Amino acid sequence: MRKLFIATLMATPLAVLAATPKTVTLDVQNMTCAICPITVKKSLEKVPGVSVVKVDFNKKTATVTYDPDKAKPEALTMATTNSGYPSTMQR
Repeated sequence: MRKLFIATLMATPLAVLAATPKTVTLDVQNMTCAICPITVKKSLEKVPGVSVVKVDFNKKTATVTYDPDKAKPEALTMATTNSGYPSTMQR
């Protein structure tokens, strides 16, 4: 029990220092069929630091929540582009 308490205390500062997750929406090109959003989602989920991906086929967008200490928006657009779906960040 004591070891668990000490481990918890030691881990707490790390949680406090963790960056606040950020969310961006990407405009995604070339999504023309029902399989496209799945491919886009899987490519974004492979980016380290990405925690949530929601792809909207009708709007041709992907909304991505990520840890800014581990991922940058450029890595997100590169991931979709490399899978055949170029994207840009919405402003």
